[in-house]
Amino acid sequence: MSMISNLDLIRRVPVFSTITPEQAQLIANSVVKRRFRRGEIMVEQGHLSPALYILLNGRARVLASDHRGREVILAVLEPGDHVGEMSLIDNEPASATVRSELPTDTLMLSRVDFARCLPETSSLSFAIMRGLVRRLRAADRQIESLALLDVYGRVARTLVEMSDVDPNGRIIPHKVSRQDMAKVVGASREMVSRVMKDLEGRGAIQTLPDGRVVLKDSLLQV
Repeated sequence: MSMISNLDLIRRVPVFSTITPEQAQLIANSVVKRRFRRGEIMVEQGHLSPALYILLNGRARVLASDHRGREVILAVLEPGDHVGEMSLIDNEPASATVRSELPTDTLMLSRVDFARCLPETSSLSFAIMRGLVRRLRAADRQIESLALLDVYGRVARTLVEMSDVDPNGRIIPHKVSRQDMAKVVGASREMVSRVMKDLEGRGAIQTLPDGRVVLKDSLLQV
């Protein structure tokens, strides 16, 4: 594919619509075109994304799955959308799988070339980008929990996410508000209280006199 064609394609992608001519040329020199067959995986949940992909045509689904193989659709990507950037920004495994629904042509910007386009890691803009990625990852987990887990599972996951690693295990270093927990997991306060009481009865958690909550290994099996 010629450089001019790459540059023309980049200019039609919304995410690149405001970049400078110099930045556009840099990206045009770096991208390559890649076609994905129907059903082929672009980005795999739990693995580092190898590149930024911009869809030129076709369609792809963003899917999150649990350990039982159940899936929830987080988004459907159309031409002009991009995927893979979160993993490239924070260098963490992808929080979802992206699979093509149709034969799909993309522009692919490798991890190394993407890093060259980022602002300095010490800059405010990069810090804000990483903060936004953390929020998006949390939102993905919340959607996945609401779709795939029952109330017990959502409460257990939320407790784990609230906890810190302690020499004696995992502990939530403050009192857990049942009302706040109910708002997070999408259940009534009464239901959350029943679940917490049941978890204590089963030895999955222990509430200390000062309100801190100790998580036991069995909680991870809930």
